[in-house]
Amino acid sequence: MADIINLLPDNIANQIAAGEVIQRPASAVKELLENAVDAGATEIQLIIKDAGKELVQVIDNGGGMSETDARMCFERHATSKIQSIDDLFQITTMGFRGEALASIAAVSQVELKTRKKGTEIGSYIEIDNSFVKKQEPCQTAEGTSIAMKNLFFNVPARRNFLKSNAAEMRHIVDEFIRVAMAFPQLQFSLTSNNQQLFHLDKGSLKQRIVAILGQHYNARLVSVKETTDYMNVYGFVGKPETAKKTRGDQFFFVNNRFIKSPYLHHAVMNAFADIIPADSFPLYVLFIDVNPEHIDINVHPTKQEIKFDDEKLMYAFVQSAVKHSLAQFSITATLDFDLDPSIQALDAVSKPFTAQQQDESTLSPLYKSFTQANQAHMIDKSSNSSNLKHWKDLYETNSNDRYAAGAYTAEPEQETRPAVTYESQPHATASVIDERWQDTATDQKVPVQVHQQYILSQIKSGFILIDQHAAHERILYERYQRALLETPMATQQSLFPQTLQLLPADAALVSEMLPDLQTLGYDLEPFGSNTFVVRGTPADIQNGNDQATIENLLEQFKHFSHELKVNRREQLIRSMARNNAIPVGKILSAREMQNMIDELFACSMPNVAPGGKFTFISFKLTDLARMFERGN
Repeated sequence: MADIINLLPDNIANQIAAGEVIQRPASAVKELLENAVDAGATEIQLIIKDAGKELVQVIDNGGGMSETDARMCFERHATSKIQSIDDLFQITTMGFRGEALASIAAVSQVELKTRKKGTEIGSYIEIDNSFVKKQEPCQTAEGTSIAMKNLFFNVPARRNFLKSNAAEMRHIVDEFIRVAMAFPQLQFSLTSNNQQLFHLDKGSLKQRIVAILGQHYNARLVSVKETTDYMNVYGFVGKPETAKKTRGDQFFFVNNRFIKSPYLHHAVMNAFADIIPADSFPLYVLFIDVNPEHIDINVHPTKQEIKFDDEKLMYAFVQSAVKHSLAQFSITATLDFDLDPSIQALDAVSKPFTAQQQDESTLSPLYKSFTQANQAHMIDKSSNSSNLKHWKDLYETNSNDRYAAGAYTAEPEQETRPAVTYESQPHATASVIDERWQDTATDQKVPVQVHQQYILSQIKSGFILIDQHAAHERILYERYQRALLETPMATQQSLFPQTLQLLPADAALVSEMLPDLQTLGYDLEPFGSNTFVVRGTPADIQNGNDQATIENLLEQFKHFSHELKVNRREQLIRSMARNNAIPVGKILSAREMQNMIDELFACSMPNVAPGGKFTFISFKLTDLARMFERGN
């Protein structure tokens, strides 16, 4: 019987192996930037064309390579950093396995120029599908320039799985930021399609954070620094007001290597537990220095997941370091005592306290009872019939002075809604009844708002309680869904267009969503580097701060990107619906409430919001009757 097992050709084996390391252009960006750092460079340039599909080039001024090393670096598992198995647990460099360049050469066309410091002539190598096409001496600057062209040109099936240019560019920016954040002492730049997106000068860690994440963080960072014999933790966390509803501004570095660790993230979240809302995420850029013997970084091809030999100890150190810093800088939960403008306009606040008013106040029995020594607990009995009478009227009632509220009754043969009546004597107690409840006494069809959060509306079998935010979210979601599938939404043009300045990653995200945003009523126009002009917004959105509105929309979008496995359009309309839905605390008129009820029950799925939250709960009269009878 013939043998059927054969060895794969090297170029095919390399392409298969490359699938683990080079999944998209951003994967090559990460590997090439890390190689430049390992080469001792102080200035590193990243040049991108067509979101990395056409070109990913990294130029550094590092140590460079000899002619032999330049050729050897493309061989699989060729490395200068591992001599024995023990070295694997003493890794202090970014790269070590010798897979990156071999994988890149297997799925692209590579051009390498390099010159070792102290030499006059450099080396030029051209590789195509793992095969060396050309190798010759050349004139080039000290350091290394490596260009990866036409990614996946020889694996078209894999190229078809790449996302849009804006989406791929977003991943590239993320990888660039992670490396640049880890090495603030180095200069980095990023140029895409001949347009510079980042130029990061050498500086401190705080300067690097502000340069990448925005100037508004400059005065909102709290320093973290704890030193022990086992490990060091240092970096910055954001003050509570910088917390967002979405992830994105969270960075962990172990020995300067970016890692993803839900376990350590939970430690930071615990440190912020009583300071920020439970559904918010704080900003943090934290570095952990630990002996390489205590970690294993060779557990994942991208090296972004590592293992600690004592995870509980790491957790405790990180949580303690963050908590200590927040306490040291007096970052604690506070109450908001800002006065409402209507309160500040009252006479008691805005007008002076005259001398006559002072005399009248100091002569009153109530004032005397609180100013006489040891008498703060005592109130003059004579004051009961005068100064304090209105308090008694409000809280005390006699047997004939109470509400006689008619019980709900349900009669199947009647089509009219059951009535509720209020009968009370003309005393001050009537003032505690909300005016809107009084207004509805004559017409029970008028809905009632409860605590500016819920809407109560009678139905034949009882009543329903509607969550106004969730209900409006469902209404908007279906409206936006129709806009994408049928008729685009109307745009309300701005009299004074605003300029929207975004971070590069957010700008790439907006560029990706631009066609859909225009269909949903946004009129945005690219205006230079990371800038857009907002010429119009959806007609059903109130005019306001367009910058804040779109930034909040982006935060919601990134939140859904992490939580949902749905397409980009679905993420966008869910984000817009949640972002534009009326908030808790907004007072609604009877007409607005009725319109919302009508629109909600005209929806195809009125009972739940897009995220699965109930929009309303119904209460039956029979259930209410049983509840009240239990007390008998």
